[in-house]
Amino acid sequence: MKFLSLLIPLLFLASFIFALFRKVKVYESFTEGVKGAIPLILSIFPYIAAVTMLTKLLDVSGLSAKFSEWIAPCFEAVGIPGEIAPLVFMKPLSGSGSIAVLTDILENYGVDSYAARCACVAYGSSETIFYIGAVYFAGLKRKKLTLALVIAVFSYLVSVVLCCFLCRIM
Repeated sequence: MKFLSLLIPLLFLASFIFALFRKVKVYESFTEGVKGAIPLILSIFPYIAAVTMLTKLLDVSGLSAKFSEWIAPCFEAVGIPGEIAPLVFMKPLSGSGSIAVLTDILENYGVDSYAARCACVAYGSSETIFYIGAVYFAGLKRKKLTLALVIAVFSYLVSVVLCCFLCRIM
């Protein structure tokens, strides 16, 4: 276990030594990389801000709770417990919001319940689609964002149905 805690510092040290043998100017290369990161951060910021504000607006307005109540019967029809509908709705939008929803599910239904198992597997097997989409598409010149998001959301929903099915049979 002690080796694992040293793994990252050893990797940095090894790459630094390798760069010295190759006669690479490490500090200058690092600063050039940082210079390239600043325009990327500036191009990503509006997308991240929009996703963050939309998520907060949906949560504060109560729309996400109403939508979760409305969509729960549809989820139950395809095998997703209605109790995890708020998580299924929140996960593509916000990582921190979905952690809060997951915590509520675990507290309300118990950590060993079917809903909690489905929620944990669904949470762990997916990513915040709109945040990652914003980061990914911010640097592209040609943006076909709509099709990519539709495919990502569809595959996310299929993965949730599959994870609930697997939790049911295991």
